[in-house]
Amino acid sequence: MPGRAWQLIREVVATEYVTNRMCFYWLLALTSGRTRHELPKEDAALLRDRRRVLRVVGDGAWADGVRMINRLLDCAEQPDADLRLLFKEFQVLGYTQRSRILRHLELFLDGPLKDQMWQLALTRAESERLAGDRVDRVWKFFQPQPAGPRSREPLPVTIPMTTWFQAVPATAVLVVAAGHIGSLLAWYGRPTAFLAYLVSIAGGYFGVRSGLEWHFRTMRRRAKDGDFAAVPHRTSAPPGGFARKVDQRFDYYFAKYVPEGMSRDAWLTLTAGIRRHMRDETVEVYRERRTSAEQISWLIRYRAADVKRRWCNGTLWEYRRELATPVRTKAAAVGGIALLAGGGTLAAGGAVLVSPLSGVGSIFVALAGGWIAARAWLHIALERRRYAADRSEAEQDKAEITAAFADWQATLADRPDDREMAAWLDCDRKVLLNEALRHYRLSMSDVISHAFIEAPAPSTARARVRGGPWRYTRYQLLLFVLTADGVRQITVSLDFRQGTFHDRKRANYRFEKIAAVRVNQADNHEQTFELALVNGTEIRVQVMAPEMEELQQGENSGEVSEVTLDAAGLHHTLHVLEGIAAEGSAWLAQEHRRGQDRMNGQSRMTNRRDRMP
Repeated sequence: MPGRAWQLIREVVATEYVTNRMCFYWLLALTSGRTRHELPKEDAALLRDRRRVLRVVGDGAWADGVRMINRLLDCAEQPDADLRLLFKEFQVLGYTQRSRILRHLELFLDGPLKDQMWQLALTRAESERLAGDRVDRVWKFFQPQPAGPRSREPLPVTIPMTTWFQAVPATAVLVVAAGHIGSLLAWYGRPTAFLAYLVSIAGGYFGVRSGLEWHFRTMRRRAKDGDFAAVPHRTSAPPGGFARKVDQRFDYYFAKYVPEGMSRDAWLTLTAGIRRHMRDETVEVYRERRTSAEQISWLIRYRAADVKRRWCNGTLWEYRRELATPVRTKAAAVGGIALLAGGGTLAAGGAVLVSPLSGVGSIFVALAGGWIAARAWLHIALERRRYAADRSEAEQDKAEITAAFADWQATLADRPDDREMAAWLDCDRKVLLNEALRHYRLSMSDVISHAFIEAPAPSTARARVRGGPWRYTRYQLLLFVLTADGVRQITVSLDFRQGTFHDRKRANYRFEKIAAVRVNQADNHEQTFELALVNGTEIRVQVMAPEMEELQQGENSGEVSEVTLDAAGLHHTLHVLEGIAAEGSAWLAQEHRRGQDRMNGQSRMTNRRDRMP
């Protein structure tokens, strides 16, 4: 972004905080992305007076870089300069300084020096175009910062006070009544009935305990079956909202991760209930946390892949096996209840025989208290068991998704930064320019100027860092090569992930054939480049869509489009094409003369200052 860089660096230089490194980038920002004839008067004056503005101190890589730029700029004004020693020194320059110079002085140099520098720049571009594992890493730039793992907290234990008011008094009444029956049997010497009484108590304990386990397993399995039942899911989520986007991603990833040998439709039907349950839980957990659906795509993808994995290894319905009640538990429950009923009947009969009135009263009180206490304690026990099981499942699920999140973070650890993305794109541009030069059999010195327009291709993903331009997975590149004979235009589709060009289109036209060049900018920040030829042909490219003006923290309205267009080189392209549309082929000579006047005018001013006492 040379325009933005030039603005920022000038502000810092104005504070007189100047280092050799800053001087180096000051020169690059001043000359990058434009020819010397494009410099306005103020910038031309700064370039001519650069040695006064920038004072290089000492030695080092950055100081060498500044001196090399100065020598290159001086040699560009001297067509007969000896370049052999210059390029020998250039080759031993630091890698960072050398690569930056090759990248940014592409348009600014002229003549034989331009050809020599172009060959060096092209060699670097071809060798570094796929460097740094580009093919395996580019896709990571377009992944959003993932939201951390979250899981649904289990519902807390909910036991109404009325249940406790039933459980405690009823239990006390049951104990008193049962104790009274036992005391009657012991006092009146009924050993057989008393033994049956003790057996009924033991049988009741084990029967109720096993019966509770049986009941809990049955109810929980039934609840899970209900959660995962393949019921058609009809969502009322509004289009474009968070819930609808989560729906779409669950549908996409479940359709993507299909077991071998199963049709997609059959798989989606089979997992409809699971998908709905997971979707509802995900929406509930993340909806109120200002999280986008893109940030939890990693979680949805993991869920879908995990369901497929569990289906393949036979554990998808593992809960049914885990919640199946063992035979011994059922036997203990049935046997215990049978002992309770049988022993209780014998004990009750013995109590009635020894004391009919009090025995019958204690039996009815014990039955009533036992029924109320059993219902109340069953609810309490089941609720506690439910919470414990939910908590255990939640902790296990959280551990699994935390591990999946850590794996995803490790995968994104080598995500390329914006500097790498820009460097790869610059290499692509140079390779495309070289392709055009070879096709038209031109040398770089034959090119008066060249310009690019970078626009998003259809069906492309996009991403950017804060303060940076939009980057795309697919670009539509327009290259304009200006020679003395006219304009050569090449339009290609760039697959940025693979670094390959597709769908090439070429057009040639003379300068007089350009009727109009314009950029239409709407209030919603949509910007469209239009080039019209006199024969009625129109070239129209949308370089900024309305939805692309997405501001991040600390950004101002219009800033996104400005830095994106700056990085795309649109300003230089408009300068060239608008000049040609207005003046035709005469623009070349006029632009050269205006540039010389700006440079020479500043030179005369400098000489007059030098002669002043």
